[in-house]
Amino acid sequence: MNLETTRHRLLGEVRACVRRAGRLLLISGPLAAAAGCSGIQSALDPAGFDAQRIYVLTLVMTAGGALIFLGVTALLLYAIYAEPSRRAWLGSRRTVLYGGLAFPVVVLSALLPYGLIVMRDTDAPAPGALPIEVIGEQYWWRVRYPAAEAQNEFSTANEVVIPVGRPISISVTSADVIHSFWIPNFGGKIDMIPGRINRLNFTAERPGIYRGVCAEFCGDQHARMAFDVVALEPDAFAVWRTGQSQPAPAPPTPFLERGRDLFRTGGCGSCHAVRGTDANGQFGPDLSHVGSRRTIGAGQFPNNVGTLAGWIANTQHIKPGARMPSYGTLSGEDLRALAGYLESLR
Repeated sequence: MNLETTRHRLLGEVRACVRRAGRLLLISGPLAAAAGCSGIQSALDPAGFDAQRIYVLTLVMTAGGALIFLGVTALLLYAIYAEPSRRAWLGSRRTVLYGGLAFPVVVLSALLPYGLIVMRDTDAPAPGALPIEVIGEQYWWRVRYPAAEAQNEFSTANEVVIPVGRPISISVTSADVIHSFWIPNFGGKIDMIPGRINRLNFTAERPGIYRGVCAEFCGDQHARMAFDVVALEPDAFAVWRTGQSQPAPAPPTPFLERGRDLFRTGGCGSCHAVRGTDANGQFGPDLSHVGSRRTIGAGQFPNNVGTLAGWIANTQHIKPGARMPSYGTLSGEDLRALAGYLESLR
């Protein structure tokens, strides 16, 4: 095979690659933009100052990398298509020194201090921060609010409620295996390691509901381990916190009293706590105000009587490997009463 034949073959392969890349960008570009910019779980929709700085750093790095890629591609095409006499300067000593040595040194020397400054100012502790403790478990999130500001300590699950405009300091650890706590709208992830406490600091700049996930493979149901971050205005947060620190409400109807009795006799209180009753289990989520939560099953289903009943009866079918057994032996009426009682705990 002579040199000219080889050259034509390589040119054909380059053209085919360019055509395929163009089709891929046309197809995947809009889809990626639509998926990546959705607000409830997107690092491209920052809702806090720290996440905003990381977002800008991402834009700078992406834009710079794209410009360098386009420049290198243009030079490659020029080297392929231009006449030998016109492209000879690409192999000169000056081009190699300036383009291959000086340019990378200058660019990287500028980006390194910029990235270090962003790292220094991100996830920094702030005075007056609201302390929250989150413990990762297979496969859900235990959330504790320590006693402070004349409010009692209380626990919830799979939902982190925070006030807008106030610094938040979340202490994370794990009760079993390594998990990872990640809220894309508020910054980077942080590992949850058994026996170790790590901290994540951020401030929500606008109200809303954001989704967090476990970002470290932790077992069979890792993909079904999500949580909500609900950012409220300060007054609304104060009302929520006051309500959550109170004991569970008493059943208002005989039918719900039947559900409470089933909760007691079924042994649910050996794993779950309901403050104000004799249920004081610590193995599973605190259910004192479970009816006020948006979802059940660690973000899997909307929280209502129907999904609660389905979860109680078929836990192991819905989420195999979860620590809670299925209670499919309950009659339909008993199941409705028990689910209704839990839904009334607001």
